Amino acid sequence: MRFIDLFAGLGGFHVGLARLGHECVFASELDPILQDVYERNHGIRPVGDIRKVKSKEIPEHDILCAGFPCQPFSKAGEQAGFECPTNGSLIDEVLRIIRDRKPTYILLENVPNLKTHDEGRTWVRIKADLRKAGYDLDEQIYSPHEFGIPQIRQRLLLVGKRGGLTGFNWPEKPTGSRPSLKDILDKNPKDAKPLTKQVVDCLNVWQDFMDRIPASTQLPSFPVWSMEFGATYPFEDKTPFALKQGLRSFRGSYGMSLEGLSAEDAFYALPSHARTEEDQFPTWKRSFIRNNRAFYQEHKRELKSWIPKILPFPSSLQKFEWNYKGGKRNIWKHVIQFRASGVRVKRADTSPSLVAMTSTQVPIIGWEQRYMTPNECARLQSLDGLHLPPTETRAFKALGNAVNAKLVQHVAEQLIGEQPLAVPPRRVRSTARSGSLVLA
Repeated sequence: MRFIDLFAGLGGFHVGLARLGHECVFASELDPILQDVYERNHGIRPVGDIRKVKSKEIPEHDILCAGFPCQPFSKAGEQAGFECPTNGSLIDEVLRIIRDRKPTYILLENVPNLKTHDEGRTWVRIKADLRKAGYDLDEQIYSPHEFGIPQIRQRLLLVGKRGGLTGFNWPEKPTGSRPSLKDILDKNPKDAKPLTKQVVDCLNVWQDFMDRIPASTQLPSFPVWSMEFGATYPFEDKTPFALKQGLRSFRGSYGMSLEGLSAEDAFYALPSHARTEEDQFPTWKRSFIRNNRAFYQEHKRELKSWIPKILPFPSSLQKFEWNYKGGKRNIWKHVIQFRASGVRVKRADTSPSLVAMTSTQVPIIGWEQRYMTPNECARLQSLDGLHLPPTETRAFKALGNAVNAKLVQHVAEQLIGEQPLAVPPRRVRSTARSGSLVLA
């Protein structure tokens, strides 16, 4: 069958469907560098801004695929949704093409938060528009690790078919052995980026934090916000922003006295998460603050002398998430990721979710004290064998935005089926190791 690949990126939809014998007849991608890479990998040049392409200029096709930009709906962004001036209206372009070209099948992918964005109204609107266009729909949330790929990355998939989805079943998750991250890693690859001194020092400080907590006490299951250690500013009923005045009788970050400060200086002596302009904190934030203060009071004797060690680091590195309950308390035996929400440590058998990463957000292989390479991250997206953008920064960003090709293949096989290949699939030059990649 013939398919089109909208907001194509590296071509996760293309790879998944081509493996089943389907043919791409049109692709769109705004980024000129990704256009070059896509053409090099798949032999078809994507057009640029899909908003400037008339529906009649798009070839007839049986399958429409779109991983439309998720930033307007992601928890990691501002969640501007349809109001996002850059990408919020792009789902409307998808709907326009669907209404005008009427493909038999549609396959869409996005972040799970799309379902709950704007209290669910965004998702209701999208599905209502698709049903009005003549499609029966079904949705599912999957993660690659459920199909033997060692990456935990939940994605929302929506399938549709004109005339009904009779007989369609979502692919079953295989049972048996757990995926292993080590299966996709290279052993001490020469192109791996080493950790900076600041990163090593920060991780050693957090290792010291864990070493100070008695072995009989579980590490916190909630994110550790160390700036709450010793803080007393009010947060339960009103926020500091709502109070305006009266903060100077309390203590701010790390127990810093606010007495004698101006109202403005007292406000900015609070943790950044406490300076939001809202009258009441959400329940989850109040819970995190409450739990951190209680944890510090319980372990004040062990942690009071630790606080000066964490102070030199940026505020994002003063937060810590231990995501391996019961695991060995050795950071260097696990997978680590620096996120805006803090330093995150996970078990060594799966990778954290790849995001549209900056170089500092690339997962860290603790036992080799290095970052993952673009080649390894590409394997996590089932895109091994492809050329990547010419710099590591661009490669990591593209991989973080990519659709997992194997996940697409599993879903498409159930929805559409496999087609006999008229010609062998196009091969892309690989490096010495089978399945590795090269930078374009």
